[in-house]
Amino acid sequence: MDRILLDGVDIGALPKVSLHDHLDGGLRPQTIIEIADEIGLELPAKDADALGDWFAESADSGSLVDYLKTFDVTTAVMQTEGALVRIAREFVLDLADDGVVHGEIRWAPEQHLTRGLSLDAAVEAVQAGLDEGVALVRSRGRRIQVGQLVSAMRHLDRWTEIAELAIRHRDRGVVGFDIAGPEDGFPPSRHSEAFDLLSRAHMPVTVHAGEAAGIDSIRDALFAGRTLRLGHGVRIAEDITVDDRGDDLLVELGATAEWVRSRQIPLELSPSSNLQTGAIAAFGDQLDDHPFDLLYQLGFRVTVNTDNRLQSDTSLTNELALLAETFEYDLDDLEQLQVNAARSTFLPVEERDDLVEHITDVFDELR
Repeated sequence: MDRILLDGVDIGALPKVSLHDHLDGGLRPQTIIEIADEIGLELPAKDADALGDWFAESADSGSLVDYLKTFDVTTAVMQTEGALVRIAREFVLDLADDGVVHGEIRWAPEQHLTRGLSLDAAVEAVQAGLDEGVALVRSRGRRIQVGQLVSAMRHLDRWTEIAELAIRHRDRGVVGFDIAGPEDGFPPSRHSEAFDLLSRAHMPVTVHAGEAAGIDSIRDALFAGRTLRLGHGVRIAEDITVDDRGDDLLVELGATAEWVRSRQIPLELSPSSNLQTGAIAAFGDQLDDHPFDLLYQLGFRVTVNTDNRLQSDTSLTNELALLAETFEYDLDDLEQLQVNAARSTFLPVEERDDLVEHITDVFDELR
């Protein structure tokens, strides 16, 4: 990975927290090629570099629906125990190479059953791969911890079954629950019994909201889904009015935006992905149009994420570098963004405090 410097410090060496990173969006192109060859799957490209380019170009559509079509390829090679173990192990190694010290990795087990795996066997295979990856990283003297976020696909209506799956594995690597997939038309209130179950079991929840749909989607995630974090949540900015009066800006927050800010509900923002999917279309189509800085300056708990490293051809290092260049952030800003993420993990409070301390210590050492 190329070194990217900010104030003389390699951003890649900074400790990072990854809250929104999809397992099926972080495969190595060469791994896809090798597994596809084993199972006889035809790919749009046979060279790793060309295949990586195909994913990035196909995903850069301005539509979440088109963006999601690229996952037909990745999920196709993630249908056996061996494939899931390998992909999860490599995922952790790639996070570590990006400086990630804590990662919460989301994926939807129900999409990985076409070759005979059960839901439980799929979760166990991914956990085995994550454990192998963590052991390898730590054997090299580096720090990392990871957990699974088990996602239910919004349009497949197995929410309660997947919620029960997450609860069954909560002491074996699963740290939370998510719903993913087509957002518009599939709100959490569609299956409120799943969220009732999760709430009674004290299972943390993060919900994709405020990406392909707007404020109503965010409200439903907050109040029907009882979400502790907003997956993307970028369209909360549509509930903010900014009146430019020359030297002064008059900012007014709507009721939902005020609720999210006042309660410091984390926003899992993914700048490059938000551009690709058209999530910020109301504001523009360039990174400097992204409301990231507006939300940061207003005191929302913003975090930086990759969403899907393969489709967006990115890393946390790259996302931080893009933000620093676009909004003139310095190391203090990048530290605050990582502290925000650390405080937003689904770890127990003592472990969150330890993670924050580690991040601030390393930033101090690297300055």
